[in-house]
Amino acid sequence: MSQVTLRLKQTPDVPLEAENITPDVLSDLPHDEIRALKLQLGKRTFRIDEFFEVEGERSDQVELHGDLKRVKWLGRGMTRGRLVVHGDTGMHLGALMKGGEIDVHGSAGDWVGAEMKGGLIHVRGDAGGQVGAAYRGATVGMKNGTILIDGCAGLETGMRMKKGTIVVGGVVKDFGGLQMKGGNIVMLSGAEIRTGAWMVRGTIISMLPLKLLPTFRYSCDYNPGFLTLFARQLNRLGVSLPVSAAAGVYQLFSGDCSVPGKGEILVWQPH
Repeated sequence: MSQVTLRLKQTPDVPLEAENITPDVLSDLPHDEIRALKLQLGKRTFRIDEFFEVEGERSDQVELHGDLKRVKWLGRGMTRGRLVVHGDTGMHLGALMKGGEIDVHGSAGDWVGAEMKGGLIHVRGDAGGQVGAAYRGATVGMKNGTILIDGCAGLETGMRMKKGTIVVGGVVKDFGGLQMKGGNIVMLSGAEIRTGAWMVRGTIISMLPLKLLPTFRYSCDYNPGFLTLFARQLNRLGVSLPVSAAAGVYQLFSGDCSVPGKGEILVWQPH
């Protein structure tokens, strides 16, 4: 299978805006036109080949290599194909994404999958703040799709998300699920404080005990029926979620009552 491979030559001194590095743009372009695509560095415009070695052409399978912590907007708005990054990435990875797959063998900056509408993002390291969140001033964040973070996630993960799924393997920092409007957040290693603050709807699932706000009320212990189907979907992505009543139960907390909200936080309690 053909692919386009980009290898970073030098780390930029300031963030490099790389909105053109997406399968949608590269899939129909010959080699010379890919090399001539424009990137923004501060107030100046550069060609891609001034920062990257370019191999291949006309493919929606894209690979990047190098320390890309100062390269942002990779995969912005992509609708198809696969973008694989070998190294760390900068801010706004997969923002406004509608389809396709992004696989990062490293960590990512803030705003991973911000306001995404579809597709799959898998970050195998840590992620910064505002994963799947709404941009400042916007009322709705993530509307669909799946984000997997193997490591920890920063502040305001899932802020104002409406649909979709976020799974975090490490600890989620403060305000996970802030103003959440729907969708699912799975916290495999628990979270810090203020989880679900001003939550309206949606489901947060934690495998470890949480220090919840006083505006969440304990309802009952039970094993939700929908979790069986949800766990099967996650299992296809390599995520294991306990659903057996013999293994334990979930404590259900409703809130955030200060809004008032109809969200739910499920906290796993093994037998």
